[in-house]
Amino acid sequence: MRDAALHGPGQGRAPVILELQGLHKSFGLMSVLRGINLAVHEGEMVFLIGPSGSGKSTLLRCCNRLEEPTSGAVLVEGRDILGRKVNINQVRRRIGMVFQSFNLYPHMTARQNVTLALCKVARKSKAEADVIARRMLDHVGLSERIDYYPRALSGGQQQRVAIARTLALEPRIVLFDEPTSALDPELVNGVLNVMRMLRDEGMTMVVVSHEMRFAREAADRIVFMADGEIVEQGTPSEIFGAPRHPRLREFLSSLGTV
Repeated sequence: MRDAALHGPGQGRAPVILELQGLHKSFGLMSVLRGINLAVHEGEMVFLIGPSGSGKSTLLRCCNRLEEPTSGAVLVEGRDILGRKVNINQVRRRIGMVFQSFNLYPHMTARQNVTLALCKVARKSKAEADVIARRMLDHVGLSERIDYYPRALSGGQQQRVAIARTLALEPRIVLFDEPTSALDPELVNGVLNVMRMLRDEGMTMVVVSHEMRFAREAADRIVFMADGEIVEQGTPSEIFGAPRHPRLREFLSSLGTV
């Protein structure tokens, strides 16, 4: 899957699974997204980078309609999910999202946090949901913490429970919105290692993150945004090694990466 996502046109490149066409989003008189066009291929890991306020998180939230775009289209596997007759719950099963805050229920164990969505959204039986929860928590390295409450877990472990909860619904795409920004530095690697594992397994991911070292080593493509627009995009070697646009060069310089 990794190789297929990287092939060029006419070389067996994986199909487009998520496409944004002319996407605009305004809050009152403030224009946050200005005509975004972006195609994400199956199995591809795309990083969105850029200064604060550039529209990265808003773009992610438009992808699964946590924010309603002002205009444009969001196509998932070729179908525009902005239509009136679209079942938004089904859309959000196909497009999972991992947030900066873990959003775990504090009165529920790790297992219960994962099984809740399986029972309520996917209509799984309690027994079936339990089997899936065990498998997903083991997958993210938390088999020994399955019956721990969030208060007994580190921030990194809580984020991995949140990832397991998302994966349990078998999404086609996972959106990550600053998944490590609320973590102490020593806890970041555990979450990034899970994301590396998902990448190697061929999960399609769109990631907003300031983890530039991780972006350099793990991303298939990096998209630089500024002022609600895509300014430049390319492979990590192109973006970090030979940035073309002055805004991108300025941004990377401010981070000490060039």
